[in-house]
Amino acid sequence: MKANTISLEHGAGGEVMQALIGEIILKNFHNKSAGSIGLDSLDDGSTVRLENFNPASELVLTTDSHVITPAFFPDTNIGRLAVSGTINDLTVMGAKPLALTCSVIIPEGFPIHEFEEIIKTMDKTAAEAGVPIITGDTKTMEKTALDSIILNTAGLGITDSPVRDSGLKPGDRLLVTGTIGDHGISLMAHREGFDFDTDLVSDSAPLWKLIEPVLKIKTPEGKPVVTAMKDPTRGGLANALNEMASKSGVGVMLEEDLIPFKPAVTAACEMLGLDPLEVANEGKAVIGVKAGFEEEVLSILKQHPYGRDAALIGEVTAENKGEVILRNRFGGMRYVDVPAGDPIPRVC
Repeated sequence: MKANTISLEHGAGGEVMQALIGEIILKNFHNKSAGSIGLDSLDDGSTVRLENFNPASELVLTTDSHVITPAFFPDTNIGRLAVSGTINDLTVMGAKPLALTCSVIIPEGFPIHEFEEIIKTMDKTAAEAGVPIITGDTKTMEKTALDSIILNTAGLGITDSPVRDSGLKPGDRLLVTGTIGDHGISLMAHREGFDFDTDLVSDSAPLWKLIEPVLKIKTPEGKPVVTAMKDPTRGGLANALNEMASKSGVGVMLEEDLIPFKPAVTAACEMLGLDPLEVANEGKAVIGVKAGFEEEVLSILKQHPYGRDAALIGEVTAENKGEVILRNRFGGMRYVDVPAGDPIPRVC
C-alpha cells in the first residue's frame, strides 16, 4: 500500500527512497538537465555545458538553507522561497542562473502530498526563471528531531561582469524593486493567527528576468550603470543597506517618504512595534545606480510585474561613512542601525 506520510525509510537509500524520488521528485521536475548528465541519471552529480560564453566569464556559486515554518504560507510554500532565494543570490551578483541543486531533509510523518506540492512549486518557480534543477539529495529524520521540512538549494551562474555589494560610490542613487516587508509580515500574521483584514502575501519571486535588462544598460563610456546590488532578506532593508555602506566605505541617505510600503505592512508594524526596514523580503532587490541613470533603470523595472512598485529611495554620500541615515518629511533624521537580531524568526 502506498504510504501517505514520510517514514525514516524514505531517506535510507533503499527501495522506499528510490520510489519517493521516482514517483514524486523525478515525475514533477520537468527541466532537469543543463548538460549531458542530469537529474534523471541519478548519478553522484550532474554536468553543466558551457557554450558560447566569453572565455573571461566567471562562474558564480551560491548555496542557502531554508528553515521557514510553517512550510506552507499564504499563496505559496517553502519550495518557491528556496528556488527564488538562490536565483536571487545569483541575480544580485549579476550572474545568469545556469542550474540549481536541491537537498531535502524531511521529518518522519510529513505528509507525502504536501511534499509533492512543494516539489511542484519548486519546478514551477524554476521554470519561470528558465533554470533547471539538476541534482540533489534526500534525507529523513525522526519527528522528534525536526519540526518541519528543510530545503538546501545551491545555484550556479555565470557573468562577464560580477556585481558586488561593495561597489557603491558617492552620488549613486539607491533603488528598490518594490514594496518592503511583505514577506515577513505576511508570514508572521499567518503563523501567529493575526488578522490584519488584508490579503497581504509573501513576495517570494525569482528576479533574474526583472534584473537582466537593467544589467545591460551602459554609460556612454561603456561602463555598467549598476554599481552594487543586494537582496534584503534577513534583517530587511536596514541590514542590507548597512552592509553595503560599510563594505563600500560610504554613507547612505534614505528618504522615508520615498520608501514603498503596503498599508498593511505599515499598520502591522505600528501595531506590533516593529521597524518595517528590518523585516525580511524574498522577492526584492536593492540596486545602486550611477547618477543620471536612475529614471532609465526605473522605467525598465516598472515594465515587469515584479518591478511595478520600484522606487528611488535615496542616495550615496561621502559623509557618514558606513552609516545609514533616514530623513523624514519634516527634515528630521535618525540612524538606521544594523538589527540586533531577527525580529521575525524562521521566515526564510
